[in-house]
Amino acid sequence: MHAAYDALPALLSQYAARPHRPVVVAGFDGFIDEMTSVVGERRSLTDWTPIGGIPDFGAWVNGAAGRSALREIVMHRADPGGCAVNLGDGLNAMGVELHAFATLGDPIHPAFRPFVAACASCTSWAGVHGRTIAFEFTDGKIMLCSVSQLADLDVACLDRHLADGVYARRCAQAQVIVLTNWTLYPHMTQCWLRLIEQVYSKLTQKPRFFIDLVDPTARSQADIGAMLAVLPQLQRCGPVTLGVNGNEGNVLARVLGLSPVADEPAAVEAQARELRTKLGVEEVVTHSIRFSAAADAAGSASVPGPWCKAPVKSTGAGDRYNAGTVLGHCLGLDLNARLALGNLSSGFFVRQARSGSALELARFGQELVTDEAGK
Repeated sequence: MHAAYDALPALLSQYAARPHRPVVVAGFDGFIDEMTSVVGERRSLTDWTPIGGIPDFGAWVNGAAGRSALREIVMHRADPGGCAVNLGDGLNAMGVELHAFATLGDPIHPAFRPFVAACASCTSWAGVHGRTIAFEFTDGKIMLCSVSQLADLDVACLDRHLADGVYARRCAQAQVIVLTNWTLYPHMTQCWLRLIEQVYSKLTQKPRFFIDLVDPTARSQADIGAMLAVLPQLQRCGPVTLGVNGNEGNVLARVLGLSPVADEPAAVEAQARELRTKLGVEEVVTHSIRFSAAADAAGSASVPGPWCKAPVKSTGAGDRYNAGTVLGHCLGLDLNARLALGNLSSGFFVRQARSGSALELARFGQELVTDEAGK
């Protein structure tokens, strides 16, 4: 493995033994993910088989054109989701003092209760959470989101929640402030501007801001451009890290008049440098399945990740990567080490289907280093 992993086991073990925890504030999305199978054949109440692959499902859908069709679905579970919740779950597991503000429902949906209990504090904003119906197949997922209710989180709603001063007080204590899911919240650009005016510009310290837009493909270029124009204003309140995946990086590149790049470390690293310059932010971080790359004021780097051929769970892996990056900033790690920590966090998650503690990530990192030394 890359040399960036060598020091991480000791660093994470030392961090886990510290009495004081770093403080992070995160918001604002919350989703309930309804994990569902489409029944292929039912033989009895308990004996049935699902449609196996997406091509099989697609063939059935195509066959219904010009007529009608019906299939039974079986919902297996309702999982807590949303970037703020998934990233927050990663930070909670790693021992961060997390204060979450998210659309978790009123009352808070029962699926969020373990997350709420793990947070140092958690407040539900707006009345309705997002909803995703995820059709699971052997070769992937088809996710259909219900998001029109997310328009409830607007400037007027924000003002009502800011009135008690709790969010501002938490931000005044934070080393990192996380802003997630601009894409699915139609008023988020205006909310960011209000937060800059009412909260962030008044902070006496300069916290780091970590931003995860979520795939903005479905938003207009005008909307994306208006949002990107806010980033330099946020940068004046504290250094900004923009976290993207490869597809999201290419979407932003096209909006900014840059060429998209292939999923290859050197090309993605070069794109991160270009995006950072164009956007006027401190750092751009791109995570991919096999590596991650970034550019900040000190330079750029790419670090291979512990690729997993057969992941137990992949949904939410990018959020756990971001959690590792956020913790890396809290610990003052250099660029290479932050990339490696993000890779460790996501690599552990896809293998175990849960977030790893600092000590678990330390052991995982030591296993990678030892295995590489033995080759």
